[in-house]
Amino acid sequence: MSDFQYIKSNKYTDYDTIYKQCSGPGGLQLAEFMAEKMGLAPGQKLLDVGSNRGFQTCFLAKEYGVFAVGIDPWDDREQGNPMVDHLQANARQWNVENAVVGIKMGVPDTHFACYAFDAVYSTTALEMVRVSQGIQGYMKCLKEIYRVLKPGGTFGLGEPMHLDVRIPSDLEPYVSQGEYPWKECFRALPETTELVRSAGFDIVEAAHAPHARQWWMAFAEHDPFCKQTPEEDPKTLAVDGGRWTSFGYIIARKPL
Repeated sequence: MSDFQYIKSNKYTDYDTIYKQCSGPGGLQLAEFMAEKMGLAPGQKLLDVGSNRGFQTCFLAKEYGVFAVGIDPWDDREQGNPMVDHLQANARQWNVENAVVGIKMGVPDTHFACYAFDAVYSTTALEMVRVSQGIQGYMKCLKEIYRVLKPGGTFGLGEPMHLDVRIPSDLEPYVSQGEYPWKECFRALPETTELVRSAGFDIVEAAHAPHARQWWMAFAEHDPFCKQTPEEDPKTLAVDGGRWTSFGYIIARKPL
């Protein structure tokens, strides 16, 4: 097990609130883990792709001193208003409203200038593009991220991924259900790493997050939709038992 210490995120312990405001596993621990791997530093301009309600965006602005632009094209499933409205409301709560901007848009159609950002962060977002738009659409997103990064800029990608094993037969019915079935969204780390490389990036590090299992179990316990439908994702994770489901990350750099 990794000896990574969650120093910044462990100050925030209301996990019901965190998982209500964040998408997927990991919450603020995922944001800290990725930020440390990316080497985020005060004064950098950060693009958060698929910011959801913006809790991670605000955390990164507050704890790492970056100026963060969060983009998300979706509306909230519960309230129907744009996700970026939640981001701006959260920015006020976090007292970072002058360091965070939310824009309702998504990749690949950002319309930002080339070389606009020092770093790009994206977690639990682009895997759904694989289902809705296929690998071609996924590659368009990666190439757009490459375009808006400055030379030497860092891209941190975190996605639900699966271990490099076949789906256990008793698990397959569970990961085959829903609008975005896990067997379609989740890919193996080597496949995703190669796609990032083929978009032009140099790969700095690629691995499964050492605390992936704990993140998934916290998601099952605290996510509001998991609480409403325990027979869906929580049941899937219980049947899985850590045999197939994981969480992968890739740290990449745009060449100078």
